[in-house]
Amino acid sequence: MPTSLADYRSKRDFEKTEEPSGSRKVRTAPYPRFVIQKHDATRLHYDLRLEHDGVFKSWAVTKGPSLNPKDKRLAVEVEDHPLDYGDFEGTIPKGEYGGGTVMVWDRGYWLPEGDEDIDKALAKGELKFVLAGEKLKGSYVLVRMKGDRYGGKRNNWLLIKHRDDWANDDGDAALREDRSIASGRTMEQIANGTGKAPAPFMLGGSKKAFDADAVWHSVAKARQRDAETSAKPARKAPVARKRSPSATTAATASATASGTTAKAPRKAAAAATKRAAPAKKAVKSPPKKSAAARSAPARKAATKR
Repeated sequence: MPTSLADYRSKRDFEKTEEPSGSRKVRTAPYPRFVIQKHDATRLHYDLRLEHDGVFKSWAVTKGPSLNPKDKRLAVEVEDHPLDYGDFEGTIPKGEYGGGTVMVWDRGYWLPEGDEDIDKALAKGELKFVLAGEKLKGSYVLVRMKGDRYGGKRNNWLLIKHRDDWANDDGDAALREDRSIASGRTMEQIANGTGKAPAPFMLGGSKKAFDADAVWHSVAKARQRDAETSAKPARKAPVARKRSPSATTAATASATASGTTAKAPRKAAAAATKRAAPAKKAVKSPPKKSAAARSAPARKAATKR
């Protein structure tokens, strides 16, 4: 039995509670498993359990997991639980540690994202992982908070959904699927001990969780798509070409700058062309004679006669 279960066992009297002690052997699985148990104890919460190193690493999620990436759900880290606890559904007697009704709300397989080392991620305080369950699917992250805001000794984390194909702006949509994934019972039926017995998942049986491979592949493709999109250089905005000012524009600008009244473009161009043409030489016409000069020859001729 793993030594990390000492804390778990010290808090329970197995002669009074039906909770597993951790002595039963569980079956092997192709991937590490996860279980979420709805627990109506002093305060209603959802226990997230991730199989790792022969035990369930466990967090009590106070408001339950959300599908909305904007939600940050408080997840209080609790003691490791034995793997056979993953099949437990029933009632813990009042007065016992965690007394109340327990439902197997969801279960399936999980993997850390990429090649991340789980122990190093937990020590660092940021574990990114993918769930392949029957109610919860896709990418999540657990982020450890710096300290308990109330000054206690609790080891507080935040459970956050990543944006992917299984995200939903209606964060509590999955929580409304409020029946056991193992027995189909409600919390009331479990408390009363009525309805079907839960089908085993950790200890054997034919119960099959959601096809994990489909989730792994979908998340991997989404991550690759995001990486390719961020790697592409952004398109440069087209630069407008500068056009050289035409004779019309230059003439208009010159007239405006000199303070003269601006002419219409065509007239301004014509004026500019006229100024640029070489001037023609003026042809001098003979000077006109006065009336007295014209009559002088006639008077001279008369005198001779």
